[in-house]
Amino acid sequence: MAKKISLIVLSNSGTTVKQLSIPVALLVTMALAFILGAGFIGISFRDYQTLRKSLAANQNAAQTIDEQREEIGQQRLQIQSFAHEINALKEKLVGLDQFEEKIRVIANLTPSQTDDNLFGVGGAAPEDLDPQLELTRRHEGLMREMHQQVDELNAASQRQQSSFGSLLDKLEGQRNLLASTPAIRPADGWMTSRFGHRVSPFTGRKEFHKGVDIANRKGTAILATANGIVSYAGKKGPMGNVLVIDHGHGMITRYAHLSEALKKQGEKVKRGDIIAQMGNSGRSTGPHLHYEVQLNGVPVNPATYILN
Repeated sequence: MAKKISLIVLSNSGTTVKQLSIPVALLVTMALAFILGAGFIGISFRDYQTLRKSLAANQNAAQTIDEQREEIGQQRLQIQSFAHEINALKEKLVGLDQFEEKIRVIANLTPSQTDDNLFGVGGAAPEDLDPQLELTRRHEGLMREMHQQVDELNAASQRQQSSFGSLLDKLEGQRNLLASTPAIRPADGWMTSRFGHRVSPFTGRKEFHKGVDIANRKGTAILATANGIVSYAGKKGPMGNVLVIDHGHGMITRYAHLSEALKKQGEKVKRGDIIAQMGNSGRSTGPHLHYEVQLNGVPVNPATYILN
């Protein structure tokens, strides 16, 4: 016979109202059910917390992935922008090379003497990069091309720098040559005798006149016709007071019959500087300047070197 537990229910006055008999098995079953229910609730609560944490982690991971996708998109946009800049730099470099050749033609200089052209021996400018890729596509191929073209442009820029250095040296040399070449009228006045054969006003015989004569009032300013260094200032027989300027490159100018030389031997002069005053020293028929131009010791026609 099953065991039972009797429960007595008392009233407020203490008298017995009802007596209950509950089987022990039922109580055990109810206790087990309570314990299992509590355990199930605990496990469910724990699983809920775990699921909640997992969901939060998944949300964070999803946000991180979205941020990384956005960052990758921005990086690919930057790669495309750099590709455009590389194309623009290449175009500018080619333009500079063409500009240099134009300068050489205008300045009557020889073409660039580099052993190869701007982009290497037999090389042409690399093809333009194609940055028009979808942002979802991988950009490794474009990046490889960019690295290769950056190396090529770096080498080309070094060649261009060397070529521009050579051009600058030649232009500087040409500028010095032009500055040292007689190019202006040495004095105001009237040209009374030209370069070449003439009848001497003193002997009446035919002679070779090595320069030109320019007549004006005594004291008229005489100008250096090019940059140079005074190589002689003093008297020289029938030429009277003479001043000679060495312009380099085998070129000298001589100024004779001066009333006074205003520069001394060894002084540097520039084109347009006042170097002397007109006079009639030496053998002269009146105040005038005898002006000579000599190239490598040979007299040449000064009129060729008067451009104003």
